[in-house]
Amino acid sequence: MRSATLYLDSSVLGGYFDDEFKEATRELFRQLTQGKFRALTSVVVKQEIMQAPAAVRNLMQTTFPDQALLPLETEALDLADAYVREGVVVPKYLTDARHVAICTVARLDYLVSWNFRHMVNVHREAGFSAVNLLQGYRRVRIVSPLELIYGQEKEDV
Repeated sequence: MRSATLYLDSSVLGGYFDDEFKEATRELFRQLTQGKFRALTSVVVKQEIMQAPAAVRNLMQTTFPDQALLPLETEALDLADAYVREGVVVPKYLTDARHVAICTVARLDYLVSWNFRHMVNVHREAGFSAVNLLQGYRRVRIVSPLELIYGQEKEDV
């Protein structure tokens, strides 16, 4: 069985050091090192991380070398513009749309984020997915680290 592929946005990298999100984020990274998932990110995240504290920038650099970053290609730019045009997000949050578009175009299994306002919620996911289907792509799954780390455990119910 293949490992699910994850797109990690900048909030997950920042969450590694944030008191509120640290425990779940570090558990996700532990599961990544165990091979339960395969994580990718993009040049868009790298640009956002440049403004982050040194510890976050270092985590980005050690986890995702430049040659492993997904690019922001024309196909993803066009899809992100479609999200804005269809009102899924407003132009102010174009970067969030670009994360979703890169994840979609790369055909990754999940976009992982702590951004509940603009990405990790059923209404946004439905909007992004509707545009994806109209544009010939599959639905996108947007989840928090919590949804992944506890979904891997096998226990009696």
